Amino acid sequence: MPLLIPLASPDDPRIDAYRVIKERDLVGRGGRFIVEGRTVLDVALSPRNRFALESLLLAESRVQALGELLAQAPDDLPIYTANQAILDGITGFHIHRGLLGVGLRGEMPSMAELVASLPDEALVVVPLGITNHDNVGGIMRNAAAFGADAALFDFASCDPLYRKAIRVSVGGSLVVPFAREGSAEAILDLLAAQGFELLALSPGGAATLGGIGRPSRAALLLGAEGPGLPDHVLARTRTVRIPMKAGFDSLNVATASGIALHALAACG
Repeated sequence: MPLLIPLASPDDPRIDAYRVIKERDLVGRGGRFIVEGRTVLDVALSPRNRFALESLLLAESRVQALGELLAQAPDDLPIYTANQAILDGITGFHIHRGLLGVGLRGEMPSMAELVASLPDEALVVVPLGITNHDNVGGIMRNAAAFGADAALFDFASCDPLYRKAIRVSVGGSLVVPFAREGSAEAILDLLAAQGFELLALSPGGAATLGGIGRPSRAALLLGAEGPGLPDHVLARTRTVRIPMKAGFDSLNVATASGIALHALAACG
């Protein structure tokens, strides 16, 4: 297990990356992001994680129970420990889980490079205009659970490496290859040029989810709750709906993504 480094003050400059994280999310700041909680750190310390860790910060009271988890950590990974008062002073709020880490985004492929690297048979999920961190995290959790090859977000959607999105994804954001850039139109152009069939999930979809076959290259498009996918996007796609009881025509977008990804993965 790596050497533990006890902290005597919340002002220690070695842990600046953790300071007031609730008010200052680290996505986009020096290429860092925050991971938290035992389940997420278990993924972050596993070979499934696509990103490097810079350090860990743990509550002293949690260390003894984390031996198995910390045994996965590289020997050169700094692991800082602090009592709860110092920990709360560093982060700016009470971290009741007592487990934090800083990840490094590193060099990430462009969306075009990511799509070009996908296999001949591929399933991608494409959230467009989804700004709710819980929904983005839920979609990434489902993408990991059902083996999506990639997730492609337009720039109007929130970053899957936002702290809360990673937590809700239970580490799925660290596992599923993703890119976030450009407009919905540019993403559709890219996918169409690479031979993907565009399947747009919509309550008014022309086909039912169970009534379609899985294309060899399938792109599942998801829109924000409320407005859904815009008409100009729907016009370019094969629209698909999840049948529901009369009088009810919508689901939470993360829930809907799970149902659709399961159905498409099962058809593959």
